[in-house]
Amino acid sequence: MSAASRTSLLATLGLLVMTAVWGSTFVLIKGVVDRMPVADFLAVRFVVAAIVTCALFHRHVARLERRQLWRGLVLGVIYGCGQLLQTWGLALISPSVSGFVTGMYVVFTPILATLILRQRTPSVTWVAVALATLGLALLSLNGFSVDTGVWLTLLSALLYGLHIIALGHWSRAEEAFGLSTVQMAVIALVCLLATVGHGGPTLPPDRHAWIAVLYMALVAGAGAMLIQTWAQAHLPATRAAIVMTTEPVFAAGFAVALGADVLTWRMLVGGGLVLAAMYMVELMPRRGSKNALPAEAVHHEV
Repeated sequence: MSAASRTSLLATLGLLVMTAVWGSTFVLIKGVVDRMPVADFLAVRFVVAAIVTCALFHRHVARLERRQLWRGLVLGVIYGCGQLLQTWGLALISPSVSGFVTGMYVVFTPILATLILRQRTPSVTWVAVALATLGLALLSLNGFSVDTGVWLTLLSALLYGLHIIALGHWSRAEEAFGLSTVQMAVIALVCLLATVGHGGPTLPPDRHAWIAVLYMALVAGAGAMLIQTWAQAHLPATRAAIVMTTEPVFAAGFAVALGADVLTWRMLVGGGLVLAAMYMVELMPRRGSKNALPAEAVHHEV
């Protein structure tokens, strides 16, 4: 195995770990948001994450070029708005519908890559997208009504797809710590601004809520952003999006393990389809393919 292949494999495994962490937060988020406003929860979570990353990686930020600082600002605004829209939408619709609609970023990512980057997407990727979408539907969809919550969540999925595309286009491995830190700071600012209407953020109500918020801030927030930023410096954006569709699989697994849900045929079949989609993209032949975008090609200047 070549060095490039090993790095690509490590990046894929990193994204899988990050996605598993995201999947583990579902039950925690539901419990905390029931006891404090959405914007307040997100503000506290990302302020904590921003403070820690700034303390650890401020020197990496200082080494960023001005252009990368502006890119970090844009990425942070996109992701922060996506977080707010997704969580507000979740307050208005069922978690199952929210999970499916959020997972639509796997559909938006190759479409945005084609429209924005003029990237030619291999046909096997579209087959994988169809499989992943069907898998997500089986995992999450229990009734579907197009109301305000659905539209908010759909818009958040569009922003997540845009974030994946932009991060894959701009991220460089040697700048991962600095770029992640800038994004964390901007996400925290976006969420803080969302709390201005009711006088600023309130703190978590008890010790259990604080533990949940700290876990989501440090592990699922700062840690996951570091992993994603580094991994997407080595993977095409569409492949990253397919790998990240394993989030609902992990969410279902944690829900079953924690007794919050029961194992069903939909979980088994849907999870299998999502994994099949990931393997199709990861294991498809790359030699002679002009459509498969190599990791280094993501970084050409615009």
